Parts: sequence; structure tokens; C-alpha cells
Amino acid sequence: MRRFQIVGLTGPTGAGKSTVSKCFERFGFKVVNADEIARSVMEPGSVCVAQLALAFGRSILDPDGNLNRRRLAEKAFAAPNATQLLNDITHPQIFLRTLKVCHEYIDAGERRILFDAPVLFESSSDIMCDCVVSVVAPKEVRIERLMKRDGLPRESIEKRISAQHPDEFYTKRSDFVIDGGAALADVDSQAKKIIEALLQTEIEQGKLI
Repeated sequence: MRRFQIVGLTGPTGAGKSTVSKCFERFGFKVVNADEIARSVMEPGSVCVAQLALAFGRSILDPDGNLNRRRLAEKAFAAPNATQLLNDITHPQIFLRTLKVCHEYIDAGERRILFDAPVLFESSSDIMCDCVVSVVAPKEVRIERLMKRDGLPRESIEKRISAQHPDEFYTKRSDFVIDGGAALADVDSQAKKIIEALLQTEIEQGKLI
């Protein structure tokens, strides 16, 4: 009998996934963050960085060999085919590293795992999840959040958002949906209700997560 559960968390940029992730963490879930995994596979000298430089040009690298994420984003989100190329290079390596990290946590005795991944479906990483929670929010809310968070001009943010999927892409593939455009307290409340439902389901099924 399986005695652990992996919950996938996804949604478009700026929708509010970090708020939901923190709520799950407070309830004892071990959070595996895809962005952190991505940074680990894109370290200087890595195979992933070499492939990205070959695909997008060495201008995406700083003099010390570090990946300049802003330059990469400018090129990768300039057109759909460029975004797809970025995904084709990074997704397989992120997936394998994620699988490794999850198994390490499970072997260490962790029973509640949340995989926070903006491209959960695109990378087919949802196949490792028992259920999926998506967070969506109005476009204007996301733009304002990202401008404040990343310090980028509106035009750059809009270009990034236009390269992503509409809300329906996430909602129709998910088991639970959270309105990330709501007030912070309401987002937290929505997340708690989902967590409680997951815990109750496991109790009824006689499982431990």
C-alpha cells in the first residue's frame, strides 16, 4: 500500500502559487520547487547551460559562465517556437532531477510532498502526482504583481504572459482550482479547504500521508 502522496501545484506566472505553497508547507507538506530544481540543473558548466547557449547564443551567458536569466527570457519568450525550444531542453532534465528529489524525501520518511511547478503539465510531470491544484488569477493582477516582483517593464511582462497558456489550460486538467486573484486571506482559506479535503480522503481510505 502506498503510504505517501505527491500533490502537484501549478498555474500561470504571477497567479499566487507561492502563497498556496506556504499554506501547504504549514500543514506539513515537504515542498519541492521546480524553479529551484531548474536553477540546480542550470549551474555553470552543466549540460543544460551548454545546450541553451548552443540554441540561443552565448549572449545569454555572463562573462563568468553564469546563465543570465533575463537575456534568456527575452529570447525564449520572443516567439512560440523559441519557448518550445527552451522547454524541450530544460523540461526533461528538470523532471529527472525532481523525481530524484522526491524519492530522496520519501526514502527519508516524508509522507506529504507538494511539487510546485509552473510547467507541470507541459513537462508531463503531472504523471508523478496523485492530484493537481491549479492557481489562476486575472491577467491585470498578474501583470501588476510581476512588475513589482521582477522590476521589469510592462511590455516585457506582457510578452512573457502571452507566451503562456490561458486559465482553461490549467483548470480543465486539475482536480482543484484556487482563485489567486482574491484577497490573501481568501487564497489561504481556499488552500486550507483543499488540504483538509485531501487529509480527510486519506483518512477515509485508511491511508497515511
